[in-house]
Amino acid sequence: MSADHAVDRATEAFVDHRNLLFTVAYEMLGSAVDAEDVLQETWLRWVEVDLDQVRDQRAYLVRITTRQALNRLRTMSRRKESYVGPWLPEPLLTTPDVAQDVELAESVSMAVMLVLETLSPTERAVFVLREVFDVGYDEIAAAVDKTPAAVRQIAHRARRHVDARRPRTVVSQRQTRAAVESFVRALEGGGLQELLDVLAPDVVYMGDGGGVKHAALRPIVGAGKVARLLAGGLNKNTIPITFRPTVVNGSPALALHLDGELDSILAVHVEDGRIAGLYVVRNPQKLSRIASETPLTLR
Repeated sequence: MSADHAVDRATEAFVDHRNLLFTVAYEMLGSAVDAEDVLQETWLRWVEVDLDQVRDQRAYLVRITTRQALNRLRTMSRRKESYVGPWLPEPLLTTPDVAQDVELAESVSMAVMLVLETLSPTERAVFVLREVFDVGYDEIAAAVDKTPAAVRQIAHRARRHVDARRPRTVVSQRQTRAAVESFVRALEGGGLQELLDVLAPDVVYMGDGGGVKHAALRPIVGAGKVARLLAGGLNKNTIPITFRPTVVNGSPALALHLDGELDSILAVHVEDGRIAGLYVVRNPQKLSRIASETPLTLR
């Protein structure tokens, strides 16, 4: 077999599974930029593999991606220790049809991605591979260098941890979209009571400015506090603001533009028709891909 033909075969297999590999890396890392770097590292290793010796190309690629993501995740944990204020996942533009896969859409939601941040690197890898992509225990064991028995225990522990912290209910896209539309009307009205009407009593607000843009340095809890924060910011602002609907991490969200320039992505978690979680990403490094990237299908 010629070298060119081998590269062509490797390229075809990699392209066929690229969306899956990217999603595995993104769910493990919470960063699209780092996930893309992991895919580059995966490709460099994959192109050196003798494909005639590979029984299951998908499993082999997932194994390489997982190992590279684990290496990257351990490096990122040191970066996060010195991060200014709350760290939120990098917003990811997704196609509307991602929402049709309820399990996948929930797994990439901001609320669940934040829960995944509380797992150890190995727990996170095992949870993502098993619970989201239904990878077999033997394949996961090969990816994380554990025995299948150990992986089963890790999967059980990670599932129990996530289940105890994930949102209580899964809300339909229609309900989320309706809540976001009500939220936009309240923001545009700028009145305190209008905001209180759309926020859940125990709403949690998290802002990520990365020390570059102004953002609250710790989570803010409670409708009154969050409404005053939002109303105060809107009333003080003198630059034209527009709120554009978008789909981020598998769910309706808002892109906030100041004088035509993207300033923030507002992702939400909805419960009982109200905003129960508000995640505002302002860090420019985490918004650099939003304006130019093509929405992803993730599978």
